[in-house]
Amino acid sequence: MSSTYRNARFLRATVSLVAFAALAACSASSDAPAPPPAAAASTPEPTTTTTTASGSLTANQASRFLNQSTFGPTDEAIADIQSSGAEAWLLNEFNKRHESILEDVLLAEAAGEDIGGDTLSEAFWTRAIQSDDQLRQRVGYALSQLFVASYADGGLEDRPIVMANYMDIMSAGAFGTYRQLLENVTYSPAMAIYLTYLQNQKANDDNTVVPDENYAREIMQLFTIGLLELNQNGELRLDGSGAPIETYDNDDVTELAKVFTGLSWGDRDRFFGRPENIRSEYLPLEMYDDEHATAPKRFLGVTVPGNTPGDASISIALDALHNHPNTPPFIARQLIQRLVTSNPNADYVGRVAAAFRAGSYTLPSGQPVGSGARGDMRAVVAAILFDEDARNDANMTDPTFGKLKEPVLRFTQWARAFGVTDTDTDDNSVDDLNDTRSPNRLNQQAYRSPSVFNFYRPGFVSPGSESAAAGLVAPELQITTASSVTGYVNFMDRFIRGDVDGQDFAPDYTAEIALAGNPASLVDSLNNKLAYGALRAETRQRAIDAVTAITSGNDGFTRDEVRVHTAILFIMASSDYIISR
Repeated sequence: MSSTYRNARFLRATVSLVAFAALAACSASSDAPAPPPAAAASTPEPTTTTTTASGSLTANQASRFLNQSTFGPTDEAIADIQSSGAEAWLLNEFNKRHESILEDVLLAEAAGEDIGGDTLSEAFWTRAIQSDDQLRQRVGYALSQLFVASYADGGLEDRPIVMANYMDIMSAGAFGTYRQLLENVTYSPAMAIYLTYLQNQKANDDNTVVPDENYAREIMQLFTIGLLELNQNGELRLDGSGAPIETYDNDDVTELAKVFTGLSWGDRDRFFGRPENIRSEYLPLEMYDDEHATAPKRFLGVTVPGNTPGDASISIALDALHNHPNTPPFIARQLIQRLVTSNPNADYVGRVAAAFRAGSYTLPSGQPVGSGARGDMRAVVAAILFDEDARNDANMTDPTFGKLKEPVLRFTQWARAFGVTDTDTDDNSVDDLNDTRSPNRLNQQAYRSPSVFNFYRPGFVSPGSESAAAGLVAPELQITTASSVTGYVNFMDRFIRGDVDGQDFAPDYTAEIALAGNPASLVDSLNNKLAYGALRAETRQRAIDAVTAITSGNDGFTRDEVRVHTAILFIMASSDYIISR
């Protein structure tokens, strides 16, 4: 290896470490979740109409919009938005065919392949990188980080069809109603296995058997109402002494657990045992009323009358949770965090929560979105993406706005930006994509989190950090460690250089190589392509200097190829790229 090429690679790694060190200084490790701020005073009911001006977008504005709404911009998508407008793009996305992961897995199984966790990994990367229904896939991925079911769990790792069906439930839920999503999740074999209520029995006479409480607790804590009462703008409600108010207690958990008894595999005629055919692994669970608790159930001020059939009991419970006043602001804030910014202000949360309650939202042009049914996700998604805070260019320089771009999204953005078309992970050269949880890789993998709390918590803060002092949360920094910093750089360096055998995940740098003779033009083009023009002047100049320093090729790459590789990695390791605003 030449000293020029070696020094360029060292420079890239060094710059990335400096950038990450600056980020880590703002928020180090802690598991303590931060509650929303308390309300200083009552706030008026927000409207569901954004004040953001409509009109044509620049290429960088279109790219920024796509960063928030897809797995990464492509030149074609940017041109489409510039031509037809962001509203037309959104409405078109709502009407696209749902591209199914379950279908991919069932086809692999029918072809006689040995399906397993690797099949799920490849299917996710394929859908994220190649699917045409990008908005649905991206919002589904965001929902999967609220409704966590992970095939890191042994019960799901060996059931790829069960898990593939759950992944489809998430993407299908992106454009349905939140109430239907709650029902689909409740009746999914994957969630029932993960949170241990599959074949959950009613209590027996001597209480040696009692209903499992896992799902009852998590559906309240994580999927609907949260731990503390909220105002409609997401701020904490306080009691007369100024203390937060808990939303539920252990009695609520115990009573709600009785609702989720009697569920077992579908398409069969007995409660106990394993599925007898593949259909049972992707069909909704079925209720066996003989195993359902028949006594009255009282929780959150709601009573399910005695002897109510099991499915009806579940319907009453889900209605109560969906209609609870906490659910709109609790879910609104977390979805904003997953798509736009980690620290949305109360007005932003309030506007999205209002769209959730109304089931409708008015786009800047006056076009209505949503059916008017509470929890219509199309209205919620439109409210998040077209809100004045999301679209305000001034927020690109606001240090309190934006989010750390999670590693999975960094990888998919690179793949989509540079035309990756072959997403086969079977080859030994790219099989590490089948499990990217290691800090030496991405320190994250979709649908494979270590717990029901996801890879990071929405209220993650670092005691003693600058971000904590500013009252900010930084969820994704919970998986940013000294090991993951270097691991990410090395992982991306390998793929960026195309250092793999064959054509799997091979990028197309034709346009970039044509610019490599002019380092400034190359960096500016990549700045627009990857960072929607967000590089600061000093970052841009350092990138140009690093590229200019490369005067020869090595390791089978030409000088221009090495320049392109260096420029891409430099930008993707910079804080200007990793902080998405």
